[in-house]
Amino acid sequence: MAAALFDLKGRRALVTGSSQGIGLALARGLAEAGAAVVLNGRDPARLEAARAGLAATGLAAETAPFDVSDAAAAEAALEGIEARLGPVDILVNNAGITRRMPALEVPETTWHEVLRTNLDGVFFMAQAAGRRMVARGHGKIINIASVQSDLARPGTAPYATSKGGVRMLTRALCAEWAPRGVQVNAIAPGYFATELTRPLVEDTDFTAWLRRRTPAGRWGRVEELVGACVFLAAPASDFVNGQMLYVDGGLTAAV
Repeated sequence: MAAALFDLKGRRALVTGSSQGIGLALARGLAEAGAAVVLNGRDPARLEAARAGLAATGLAAETAPFDVSDAAAAEAALEGIEARLGPVDILVNNAGITRRMPALEVPETTWHEVLRTNLDGVFFMAQAAGRRMVARGHGKIINIASVQSDLARPGTAPYATSKGGVRMLTRALCAEWAPRGVQVNAIAPGYFATELTRPLVEDTDFTAWLRRRTPAGRWGRVEELVGACVFLAAPASDFVNGQMLYVDGGLTAAV
């Protein structure tokens, strides 16, 4: 009985930004739980390498290269995926970028670049998948937020603003779509060692600060996000909606 609550067999999942890092780890976890997974990114070659890596471990995946920040591309991608593979039951909005610099030095182009990928892209994907899920009366949308949805550090103004927006978008979509059988939740990772955070991982002063600041005393490993994702994608979370699940080693729980 308990195992069935986390069984994703027969479900189809689209994970954006899944050619590497957190997205690829989540896609792998969903596939291991039984879901048919579609990988997304902007670079077809990197996506194919990710697909081949999964295949080498016995996990099948499809690929769908497109830019989530392009609303027309998002809509066309959902239409094509569903025509080819069947309904998308699970959407994981993971694609994101960061540009670290003092707020006084952020050019307009950089501001819009970060917001367009991290917030506009989440909305465009949720809208494209959501209209289909609402029509069917069921679906799971998991937005990847951040501890910086609530907390900020110097040099993170565009990123923190975008992730704060993801938190409120999650709540707004819950308010609209929960009555139609769609669950919209978010995961808020703390500091995880990924390609995106490599400059910080390699910064000995920052890593020392992080170990002091985080009760767990270390960087997170991307595999430690999989359980939260499978839970929010599975029947186990059918009455969980509009929530943000922190996976941060206790960072937001302690001063």
